[in-house]
Amino acid sequence: MIALSAVLGGAAGGAAGVLVPAMLFDVSGRTATESVKDAVGQEGSVDRADQNVVAVVERVLPSVVSIDIVQKTEEAPTFRSGFPIGPISIGGGTGFFISEDGLVVTNRHVISDPDAEYIVITQVGEEYSATVLALDPAMDLGVLKVEASTDRDGQPFPALELGDSDALKPGQTVIAIGNALAEFQNSVTKGIVSGLNRNLVAGEFGREELIEEAIQTDAAINPGNSGGPLLTLDGKVVGMNTAITDGAQSLGFALPSNALFRAVESVRAYGRIVRPWIGVRYVPVDEEIAESEELPNDYGALVLGGPNDPGVMPDSPAEKAGLRERDLILEIDGERIGVNRSLTAIVARLLPGETVTLKVWRDGSEMQIPLILEERPSE
Repeated sequence: MIALSAVLGGAAGGAAGVLVPAMLFDVSGRTATESVKDAVGQEGSVDRADQNVVAVVERVLPSVVSIDIVQKTEEAPTFRSGFPIGPISIGGGTGFFISEDGLVVTNRHVISDPDAEYIVITQVGEEYSATVLALDPAMDLGVLKVEASTDRDGQPFPALELGDSDALKPGQTVIAIGNALAEFQNSVTKGIVSGLNRNLVAGEFGREELIEEAIQTDAAINPGNSGGPLLTLDGKVVGMNTAITDGAQSLGFALPSNALFRAVESVRAYGRIVRPWIGVRYVPVDEEIAESEELPNDYGALVLGGPNDPGVMPDSPAEKAGLRERDLILEIDGERIGVNRSLTAIVARLLPGETVTLKVWRDGSEMQIPLILEERPSE
């Protein structure tokens, strides 16, 4: 079971946090945090690797925010002991500033409730109402805009820089930051890149998300971490923490930053997230599928629908280009479609309006079919 890593509670069913944070003291009366700070401040107590991590965390923490999901205020107030208690928090997640004027990116499943309001809370406790600016029709990605252009001191919001997720290597050290359990703001964990290009379906709370080209990491990702950054040791964002596994240890997944970059640029250009599409339902082909369907190749995308779901969608670019049910799409502009590079992943890197050439196997022969990509409908 792959679970989306948001926390829903209150009216959504269950408390948002089950742990109560406590302040610990040592015998001298100092807090545990103060004692640790004294200890690590001693010469030789922190090695160079730890110093690098601490420096990165200190630099990026102001950019990471908690997102509080609350019941809309126009609904009837909830009463307790005869007194109204106002809006109720029904969940939480994480996000981070991607622009100095207050754009915040997070997961779509964190901000997809049209009947909720969203409050962005910064590291120093400043709260800002935020509106949903865009939801990605293809990825578990969304963009909020805080209702301010600067912080309370008139300073630009501290935006994080996106790195190149295509340059990641297995074994590389990464840092995850998030609002763990919607209770412990800016929790920091460290791990490595455990795998790349993972394709999975994550689901929870009655929704499912297809996650392609995901980064797998053993840095602890907990409920509430959804939308938080996954960072390299130079402080650049290479992923967005998105999903965790149930029944396994140290298996977390993040959306790649390059996909995030394309979405943010689209919002800046069009005010929404624009994705291209072909308009086919398909089955990824491997050796097993090739044998069972008697196909000549053990790679590609087999156009295949169901009783009520046609393989080629009406009025889609695929229909206009003449694609048919049971066509086997082998390549797009010379790039082979395979297990680690799906049809969806290749198309996601292109733009609406581009003309691509599909290499297709049909009825015993190969052919080249030109197709003009269009904007993917929000549905």
